[in-house]
Amino acid sequence: MSADDGAARTQHATVDAGTLRPGPPLTVAVTGVTGYVGGRLVPELLAAGHRVRAIARNPARLRGRDWYDDVDVVQADAADPAAIRGALEGVDVAYYLIHSLGSGRRFEARDRRTALTFAQAAREAGVGRIVYLGGLHPDTDALSPHLESRKEVGEILLASGVPTTVLRAAVILGSGSASFEMMRYLTERLPAMTTPRWVENRIQPIAIRDVLRYLVGSARMPADVSRAFDIGGPEILTYRQMMQRYARAAGLPPRLIVAVPVLSPRLSSLWVGLVTPVPSGLARPLVESLVHEVVCKEHDIARYVPDPPDGLLSFDRAVGLALARIQQADVVTRWSSASVAGAPSDPLPTDPDWAGGSLYVDERTTAVRADPEDLWAVLESVGGERGWYSWALAWQVRGLLDRLSGGPGLRRGRRDPLRLAVDDAVDFWRVEEVEPGRLLRLRAEMRLPGLAWLELRVEQPDGRTVFSQRAIFHPHGLAGQLYWWSVTPFHGVVFGGMQRGIAREAERRAARRRGVPEVVRPGGEPEAGRLGGVPEAGRPGGPAD
Repeated sequence: MSADDGAARTQHATVDAGTLRPGPPLTVAVTGVTGYVGGRLVPELLAAGHRVRAIARNPARLRGRDWYDDVDVVQADAADPAAIRGALEGVDVAYYLIHSLGSGRRFEARDRRTALTFAQAAREAGVGRIVYLGGLHPDTDALSPHLESRKEVGEILLASGVPTTVLRAAVILGSGSASFEMMRYLTERLPAMTTPRWVENRIQPIAIRDVLRYLVGSARMPADVSRAFDIGGPEILTYRQMMQRYARAAGLPPRLIVAVPVLSPRLSSLWVGLVTPVPSGLARPLVESLVHEVVCKEHDIARYVPDPPDGLLSFDRAVGLALARIQQADVVTRWSSASVAGAPSDPLPTDPDWAGGSLYVDERTTAVRADPEDLWAVLESVGGERGWYSWALAWQVRGLLDRLSGGPGLRRGRRDPLRLAVDDAVDFWRVEEVEPGRLLRLRAEMRLPGLAWLELRVEQPDGRTVFSQRAIFHPHGLAGQLYWWSVTPFHGVVFGGMQRGIAREAERRAARRRGVPEVVRPGGEPEAGRLGGVPEAGRPGGPAD
């Protein structure tokens, strides 16, 4: 790899490693690399000169990351004792960035079991240090389930026999952070609002850039240091003040905020789930934690990881940087980077007889009067603000129903409005495969009685540009069968409309690029028919690919 390549792959590094404690390169293992913090920590560790081992249950989810070729990717589940012990062999520092936030009931038990397994594996593998990012909490016995679990995991790791650094942070300010996105959308969408009394509680937020600095610097702590540290930014604010300061930074008028005593955390989380892209299942533990005042009681971390020369980032500066990233479509990771609990993780099968051959397919093709590049640009930008080029109301209703049932819904949006990489979230889909210029395969994470994929292809038979679209469904039991046949009558409007809409948009794009009058499609109908509701295993030749 050339020096230029290395610089390109660490372009999002923000920590000035030269101001941290010097030392030889370390071998560091990072868990939670598909999540918000883990995905940002890896390039920072690489920029600091460390050898990075990225541990993931499904390494294929990392293939779209800029740093993929610069790290040692290891497949392991942190809850599997043998697998995680092997993954930690020869590691100097192990970062534990795993939690089950938003994964439903009994998440505390899952967090406890995984932490105990990881702690034992790290001790047996001879790991030199564990670094854990937990939650800032007050000294009280009545913590929210989320903060209680974070506290318990920290205690388990500290008792592991391995020197451990526990960093306790409150609200993290950064583009794509769940806490930041919740505050952002509440402020932007509600010029006037009634809120629970917790808007008056004091919080010490911290910029993601400073969190990453503390995480990187913790790798070189002396071996005799094993303890928890409070980390926070330079200001203590109420949630009300944070929303008003955000409004000012975003150029919005001051918000009218009225605190009332009747909104319970459950009602508040449902309200947040309806107003913001953050689903109620994830919003609830965040809201429950806001009932506590979370202010740092010490700043001892500065003894080992000194503050930056210009000081920690202020709230306004952190918000300004986050908004700049959002406006430039340069959000590296988002809260949606983590998988939805209960969502399918198996890739689309290629065997036509898979699971008894009960794959149902809605397949359509259209000849498009545009270059393949124009069609691909439209396919790669589907979802999010641009929508799905068909009956918008049907998509909105389906998204709302999904959110009400605990799914991500359509508001999850996209990380980048123009480009997609493997594992990106796109509304209630996740990118399973990208072959630039040729194939985009999305796997459904909405609540369904089965597994579903949407496959969009650019094909060039005989030099023509052809758009091929497949909606694929594998039903689970009778409920899945009934679901497929109940929605099949709407496929012509939804998927057929999508087919025509994407083709028209590609032709408009081609016309604009060439500077010629826009092409009008006669009738707008696909040139090839569709095959809907037919088990794929029953078709001659099996799957198209």
